[in-house]
Amino acid sequence: MENNRKIRVGITHGDINGIGYEVILKTFSDAAMMELCTPIVYGSPKVATYHRKAMDIPTNFCIIGTAKEAQGDRLNILNCTDDELKVELTKPTAEAGKAALDALEKALQDYREGLIDVLVTAPINKHTIQSDSFHFPGHTEYIEERVGEDQKALMILMKGDFRVALVTGHIPVKDIATTITKDLIKEKLTIFHRSLKQDFAIDSPRIAVFSLNPHAGDNGVIGTEEREVIMPAIKEMVANGVQCFGPYPADGFMGSGNYSYFDGILAMYHDQGLAPFKTMAMDEGVNYTAGLPIVRTSPAHGTAYDIAGQGIASESSFRQAIYTALDVYRSRLVDKAIHARPLRKLYHEKHDDSHTLRLDQED
Repeated sequence: MENNRKIRVGITHGDINGIGYEVILKTFSDAAMMELCTPIVYGSPKVATYHRKAMDIPTNFCIIGTAKEAQGDRLNILNCTDDELKVELTKPTAEAGKAALDALEKALQDYREGLIDVLVTAPINKHTIQSDSFHFPGHTEYIEERVGEDQKALMILMKGDFRVALVTGHIPVKDIATTITKDLIKEKLTIFHRSLKQDFAIDSPRIAVFSLNPHAGDNGVIGTEEREVIMPAIKEMVANGVQCFGPYPADGFMGSGNYSYFDGILAMYHDQGLAPFKTMAMDEGVNYTAGLPIVRTSPAHGTAYDIAGQGIASESSFRQAIYTALDVYRSRLVDKAIHARPLRKLYHEKHDDSHTLRLDQED
């Protein structure tokens, strides 16, 4: 990075009637966080002040006009909303949805202009954010279209070395079986494998693949997708050098501890992977969007309207989302540097019965 500057973390405030501002302000009440990064909240200083006073959170911040003005030792808030924005804690409102979208659009614009390095998003309400310019089931799909550069995203839920990715994401359950194809599984395995190597510095990652049907189909008794779709995809990926195994029945995989033998788990659909993950890692889980040029993370929880404004929300997941974004960004820099200057090959010149090692040859 230029002049060893701190990583600039863009943070979108999400739904203003949920716990977004509470977890943001609590995270940066610890001054040590400012030693790790330069945080820029895309949101509303007025709304931030409201939440700070309502829950007596001792976090100071400075108001900036552009991301270029961000101060490295303070929490910065860049106004992206209407000054008359109304906070209605615990309530989903169209006004809050528009404010969430305005902040997200401004953050992505600044990312494209090189003003922030990574993006951390606070939770949104997927219904109230819908508009003429936002017709997506969530953050992931929107970010993929806006800054994905024609690359495909993969949602990974993670806590430490425990990582769960999904073949299908935000789609109705009735559409899962017909959506899952051999090519789609191969696509997701390719992205997952590359991310584990590039983003998490795992040289030879091992990926477990879940079955779709109970008991992995019981040899076709309960379903044929394992035999006809999933297993052929796994075999082709193994032939291409990807260490993937399965399909494993999902029901006992987590409880048995088998997940600990793998660097990642590929689940077939949303609740198959996220239900056990959130049971085991809700407080400190992180949602990471792999496969895109942008490094984007978010906490594993949602808007949590039921506890909004009470001051009892845990900021642990949001703090871990910040840490993960920083770690992945640094890992990508290292990976880029390694591939930019690979080790030179060693050339041998053979003269009769002797060999001379040459180090002065270029590839």
